[in-house]
Amino acid sequence: MLCDGPPHCRASFCQYCQNCLAESLYTTLPPGQVYRVEVSGSFCTPTVKFLDRKRHFAFTAVNLIRPVGMTNSLTLCFSLIPTEQQTVVLLPRSPSASKTYFPIPVDHLEEEYRLRSADDGKLFREEYNVSFPRSPLSGAQGCRNDHSRVVLTQLDGNPCSDYVNASYIDGYTEKNKFIAAQGPKEDTVADFWRMIWEQKVATVVMLTNLKERKEDKCYQYWPDQGCWTYGNVRVAVEDFTVLVDYTIRKFCVQYQASDASKTPRLVTQLHFTSWPDFGVPFSPIGMLKFLKKVKAVNPPFAGPIVVHCSAGVGRTGTFIVIDAMIDMMHAEQKVDVFGFVSKIREQRSQLIQTDMQYSFIYQALLEYYLYGDTELDVSSLEGHLHKLHNTSAPSDRVGLEEEFKKLTNMRIMKENMRTGNLPANMKKNRVLQIIPYDFNRVILSMRRGQEFTDYINASFIDGYRQKDYFIATQGPLSHTVEDFWRMVWEWKCHSIVMLTELQEREQDKCFQYWPSEDSVTYGDYTVEMKGDTLCDTFSLRDLVLTFGPEKQTRLVRHFHFHGWPEIGIPAEGKGMIDIIASVQRQQQQSGNHPIVVHCSAGAGRTGTFIALSNILERVKAEGLLDVFQTVKSLRMQRPHMVQTVEQYDFCYRVVQDFVDIFSDYANFK
Repeated sequence: MLCDGPPHCRASFCQYCQNCLAESLYTTLPPGQVYRVEVSGSFCTPTVKFLDRKRHFAFTAVNLIRPVGMTNSLTLCFSLIPTEQQTVVLLPRSPSASKTYFPIPVDHLEEEYRLRSADDGKLFREEYNVSFPRSPLSGAQGCRNDHSRVVLTQLDGNPCSDYVNASYIDGYTEKNKFIAAQGPKEDTVADFWRMIWEQKVATVVMLTNLKERKEDKCYQYWPDQGCWTYGNVRVAVEDFTVLVDYTIRKFCVQYQASDASKTPRLVTQLHFTSWPDFGVPFSPIGMLKFLKKVKAVNPPFAGPIVVHCSAGVGRTGTFIVIDAMIDMMHAEQKVDVFGFVSKIREQRSQLIQTDMQYSFIYQALLEYYLYGDTELDVSSLEGHLHKLHNTSAPSDRVGLEEEFKKLTNMRIMKENMRTGNLPANMKKNRVLQIIPYDFNRVILSMRRGQEFTDYINASFIDGYRQKDYFIATQGPLSHTVEDFWRMVWEWKCHSIVMLTELQEREQDKCFQYWPSEDSVTYGDYTVEMKGDTLCDTFSLRDLVLTFGPEKQTRLVRHFHFHGWPEIGIPAEGKGMIDIIASVQRQQQQSGNHPIVVHCSAGAGRTGTFIALSNILERVKAEGLLDVFQTVKSLRMQRPHMVQTVEQYDFCYRVVQDFVDIFSDYANFK
């Protein structure tokens, strides 16, 4: 219980543990601390029901007293006037439990995140390890609290049929905004769908894959196609969309009662597929996009949003807290992660399972605070461009230069460039500032008996719908051409996009790695010219790649863009739109294997091409664009992607040209 302080707290109304001791043996403890409490007695009045026996809870002390010389028996002062005597025993507390974690104003969030992240996240671990309340009434996995569990309608009078492992969870202000649930098992799928029907759920958020680390995490509770009946609930697949971070599935759900079928309902499942088997996502960008989509999809006046992972506590709690704290950020310009997690753990124990998940919440909130919502509808693009180019005050943080400056301020993770900086690999890099990160570099097969032969300056880059859809690489050097073709062969690439000339401003930009005619051999690989066609702003070359040891061949299409001037950017966007469309058609015909994209260093023009490919794909699919977050995501995968403010501006202008060409949005959706 929380003591309200004077005048509500009066000594005559306070009952102390060990109350046979003389009052002189008590000393005051510092107020404003958080303690863990076990109640070993209880009482009821017509207006007050005290906590049940042996329940644990946390409170912030306003006035605490301690018997002198006693370390394990602490006492507190109540704000309620009890009619019966009770004993309250404060359990021994960890060193971190004495700390108070106040709400954080958003303008202090960056500094607080920096402090907590220092020393390998020591302060995050301390904050997380403060004992949040865990109810002894929890289920076998500590997942539920009986007072907040979802109760199903009993079937045929069976009292055991009202149970499903699911709990109501409050949002920032909305009571029971969510239902946190366990991922369905084969024998609980019917109960899961019954819950969705009875609770009038319109949106289901799934945060686990069906299998992770070869372990079953969730039973597939929906049909891949057609329809299936689970208990009394018929589920039919209406539509599905696969994106790089999540998949959207739409179901037509109908309850089939014995007397008559009910009116069918639409239920949308949003399945986040980018949570790694271990730890948390590398970046919160995907989760924030996913969360925004959930908010947009869930209709007004629908029932609670069902959120589940495997056990329904770790990732589930992470998602719910991020949602609530973003709402709090808008309403109060502050966040209270500690307080909110403490609150919702009273509804479902063990929400947020690891300190990594806890710190990821802060990371997501900081990302949202620093960069906000930069998504645009295509209909507002023209006005936004006008705003970007007509900002007079440099401190407004609105203009194009200010927007791009945020990208250049991103930290380059040099500690993740160890492989490219090895002495044996340094000579394979064209530009020493642009080296692939270790976590997503393209790895070649190691040649037998030869060390360091698995390296090439190339990075996997995500597409709009598919992970690792692009390979961003530098223009080959004379001594890395064989590695280049080895990469093309080993990663089954059928498309190469070249965005530079061999020489520009009398400087070598790329070694010619294809034959002008006939064929040329590089180690085990032979490249044969089959055709060379000029298509307005780009050359289209058909190359046959042969791997000598196995005598296998593959057709590779080479798209060489000539529309990029030696200085600056293309004058208009049509040429870039055309080559992107041609590459996409080739991909559809050859299978969606990685597209190799390169300029000279593999960052500026390469990043611009990949950014535009992803942006235009989204514009066609959703009518939305987010140039800032698209480029930011690329820069987290390879340094200096979209290298100049002119290239960044070009991304906006190409989208505007695209919209102008297809002036009626319905024509290209």
